[in-house]
Amino acid sequence: MTAWVRRVAGHEARVFVSLLRWVARRRHGVPAGAEAFAYARGQAVMMYSFAFVCVVESFGMWALLRHWPTLHHIVLFLDVYTVLMVLGLHAASVTRPHVVTDDALRVRRAAHIDVRIPLERIAAVRRENRYTHTPCEGELNLDIGSQTSITVELTAPVRHFTFLGRPKDIHLVRLHAEDPDALVRALHLTRARTAPSPSPGRPG
Repeated sequence: MTAWVRRVAGHEARVFVSLLRWVARRRHGVPAGAEAFAYARGQAVMMYSFAFVCVVESFGMWALLRHWPTLHHIVLFLDVYTVLMVLGLHAASVTRPHVVTDDALRVRRAAHIDVRIPLERIAAVRRENRYTHTPCEGELNLDIGSQTSITVELTAPVRHFTFLGRPKDIHLVRLHAEDPDALVRALHLTRARTAPSPSPGRPG
């Protein structure tokens, strides 16, 4: 099995596990004491609409292919798989929020992007609404519904792997949160609380 196939299989496994977590109302990767920040609401209508269209298309294909049982079963399987995948992608966004811990900011998008940024590598974080995102080297845009609301600048790059496994060094991250002010505030407070104390001066 090639690395590409393993990555695709791993992604699909995470998607379907996210469906179970969604039903059970359990989040992934949110340890005790950490703060989680949701971002999925901005894409919910689009994802539900897409799933509805897939269901309607499934009924249409069922009616067209009912006299060809073998083809009907194949298409039905593909249609059900597609609906579950669409719902699973949304479930992954719901159950895999952004997370702020005492030592890192973990930014995510569904089941395919998960980047841990140590707090000491954050140079600045600010509220910034953007609706266009031109791909640039060294930048990671985690837009939801084409929108990001927070920009994080880094003092040193962090390593991110693309869906197909290509490494990228990231020095700026843009992301979206349903409550961006709360996320920015949590980062500022956590960084201030965990910053090393200044060394005492030499006695006189």
